[in-house]
Amino acid sequence: MPENAFPGVEVHFTGGEYAALDVGAQAIAWTPPEQNAVLWLSPLATFEPGAALRGGVPVVFPWFGAGPSGDRTPSHGFARTAAWRREAVLNELATSGRLVVRYSLNEAGLDSAPFTAELTLSFAPGQFEVSLRVVNTGPEVFRYEEALHTYFAVSGIDAVRVDGLAGCAYLDKAAGGGADEIVQAGSVRFTGEVDRVYRHGGDAVIVDPGWSREIVVGKQGSANTVVWNPGPVKGPALADVGLHWTDFVCVEAGNVRDAAIELAPGEEHILTQTIRLR
Repeated sequence: MPENAFPGVEVHFTGGEYAALDVGAQAIAWTPPEQNAVLWLSPLATFEPGAALRGGVPVVFPWFGAGPSGDRTPSHGFARTAAWRREAVLNELATSGRLVVRYSLNEAGLDSAPFTAELTLSFAPGQFEVSLRVVNTGPEVFRYEEALHTYFAVSGIDAVRVDGLAGCAYLDKAAGGGADEIVQAGSVRFTGEVDRVYRHGGDAVIVDPGWSREIVVGKQGSANTVVWNPGPVKGPALADVGLHWTDFVCVEAGNVRDAAIELAPGEEHILTQTIRLR
């Protein structure tokens, strides 16, 4: 784990690494044996209390961006900077090569909130899975947005493409995020800023010829796929990205905007994202 990082779980083994931080219950490393890192963590990332960490898998909850009303802070909700409680660690590195870390949200001031949230990170050589379970424990309907804001390491953003979204409608946040939807034609390519919220429930595939690999992003319980890269103007202007904007792409499972989740009292919802290499 980077120097001065928050407490968490980190496992190194021959040719690989798994790591997660307790703050935000945020996975920051999945490097299967003999592979380039799959999760990207910015070399300019700062580990400061209350600040979102750039990279890995930040948990966006209980709102996306500034929320439905456009005035919620912090951006993307409080879960990614909250002190989650590490409930359990299952280390099977010696047998199956698997590591499972389970968290629950346990931040001061949130105990009376009308929900419980649990996050499970399951690392294995061939697959990495993140699962967010939310239960409405209150007497009223609980409406929330969520996303697993995954940063994927790539050989170079100009060479990669994202497949699996052709024919899906999307909102173009880079163009202002108006109500008019656009239909994706062919692969998603990156020639400038890309910030899109797709209506999409299937797999997305990051094709990276530079590293001779494809990253398959599967999901369950998700109505949206978000694709983001800040591009050559916004990227260098972000203090914790800078010239490294070419090194990653975000592809994330979620339920946002008009696909927000509504839970009746006692109901639960599980959002799962499964990542595989091929």
